[in-house]
Amino acid sequence: MKFLQILVFVAPLVLATRDRQGKETYDGYKVFRVSTKVDASAFEEQLESLAAIELSRNHGHIDAQHFDIAVPPESLEAFGALNYTAEVLIEDLAADIALEGDLEGYPGVDFSIQADQAAAALPSATWFNAYHPYADHLTFLTALQAAFPSNSELITAGSSFEKRTIQGIHLWGSGGKGSKPAIYWHGNVHAREWITSMVVEYLTYQIILNYNNDTTVKTTLDNYDFYILPIVNPDGFVYTQTSTRLWRKNRQTRSGSSAVGTDINRNWPYMWDGEGSSTSPGSGQYRGAAAGDTPENTGIRKYGDTLAAGRGVKNYIDWHSYGQYILTPYGYDCSVSASNQAKQNTLAANTGAAIAKSYGTRFTTGGTCATLYATAGGSNDYMTDVAGTEFAWAIELRDTGANGFVLPAAQIVPSGIEAFAGMKYLWTNM
Repeated sequence: MKFLQILVFVAPLVLATRDRQGKETYDGYKVFRVSTKVDASAFEEQLESLAAIELSRNHGHIDAQHFDIAVPPESLEAFGALNYTAEVLIEDLAADIALEGDLEGYPGVDFSIQADQAAAALPSATWFNAYHPYADHLTFLTALQAAFPSNSELITAGSSFEKRTIQGIHLWGSGGKGSKPAIYWHGNVHAREWITSMVVEYLTYQIILNYNNDTTVKTTLDNYDFYILPIVNPDGFVYTQTSTRLWRKNRQTRSGSSAVGTDINRNWPYMWDGEGSSTSPGSGQYRGAAAGDTPENTGIRKYGDTLAAGRGVKNYIDWHSYGQYILTPYGYDCSVSASNQAKQNTLAANTGAAIAKSYGTRFTTGGTCATLYATAGGSNDYMTDVAGTEFAWAIELRDTGANGFVLPAAQIVPSGIEAFAGMKYLWTNM
């Protein structure tokens, strides 16, 4: 559709509609993809006046530049007055959120599935049929570790602003604990990206389940130690489950500002103050008052630094959604390349091809800045140049906007299956 521009408009005051539990319902919200080649900051100012929520953007290839935005019902008329070409992605955001299903509790263990060498049964695979409350993710990790006691331990990487422990799991193979280079994974750094923690847990589950019956898995775990943190933004994640489903940042408050939250993935202390982050505390890409000043970033960064100083980090993946991208360095500058960029390009493209074999899901691959947008202060740049990681990537999971962040629970298992296929290719060839 084409919207006609008016030069001046006043957006109405938008008050969130909430249910009896205090959760925002998003009744009447529509999601649009706005094709735009304009200056991003100017467009963001218009979004603020509309009380619209930026969901995603692509400023890579000029023919595909766009913003995905959620517009509240009170602002639809004002949005329609802007001179942009827009496509409706989601007609009724509240209905799509309902398709995610209710949060389900921990399903216990499935005694019909035994991992070799396990002292306890693995958790039931029905875990992957639904999304779950934060506390149950911690229970699930504990159960995974109990099912693989000789080759795993629970780990922590500091704590959040609201003092929640950043919990994870460490897996190792026949070489013994801490004897091999690291594969380091982060999930749910952005609070609303629920599919990321589910896929990271699915991959972890498959590694444990298949250690003694899949040659690729066994060889990989015997050659690398896995350090896996499924939810590195626990405060924001809980907030999306109890209050505001589309919240992105952490929940850090700062003196002198009423705005809440910092984007942990614009807070890494490397090329921190460049293009692709914001100095405005109200922005979804707010980078913080100083590099590395969020407790979450401090915890996961120092943990990565320790791994780098030990056996080194072979592969780092920061799991995100949505868009279906495999993104290599760099985010801070579109003109720079890693010393092994040709190898990274080949690995990323072939990993994407391996993913596509399961369901035909296509992933776009390339450098973060050139392929998607600039990301100053991002994780894979830090892990590449500071931590010395050989292959430091960000992977954006399903989908390309039809459901966006509110991916139906029925897509959890397919997302995990295709990601596992991609990882098996990567492990064999990196």
